[in-house]
Amino acid sequence: MNPVQIERPLSIGALAERTGFAVSALRYYEEVGLIPPATRRPSGHRVYDEKVQEVLTLIRHCRDFGFSIEETRALVVLSTSDERDCVEARDLAQAHLDTVRVKLKELQNLERSLAKFVRSCSDECVGGPAPKCTILKDLSLRDSRTAKPAGCCG
Repeated sequence: MNPVQIERPLSIGALAERTGFAVSALRYYEEVGLIPPATRRPSGHRVYDEKVQEVLTLIRHCRDFGFSIEETRALVVLSTSDERDCVEARDLAQAHLDTVRVKLKELQNLERSLAKFVRSCSDECVGGPAPKCTILKDLSLRDSRTAKPAGCCG
């Protein structure tokens, strides 16, 4: 026989401590509707049902994976809706994965360009006067989105 577990409301501070969120983040998540509104004690202090902790754990993981607030909201809604199909969560995650892959390619291109800048400086001007630095010249003379180090690749 399992004892009945009585849920006690959690103060905003206790909930913040349990979930690792700042109190201000909890207020924000309540304001934007990611977590249900707190009830108020006669003193006016917010208190939350313990179930909100589960939602906040989901929110934390969504944010750790870089999901936007709107994507997180959709996943939170899906997590409590028996009428909705999990394919919606998969599609949302797939769209986010596609976005991450595009950003990853952009970051890889940025890394290659920055490595060329550093290599160019190391090979041609390191230790000289800053105004003659190939990095500064390249950044000031070219469109930064397509800049290539001087003396490299024409």
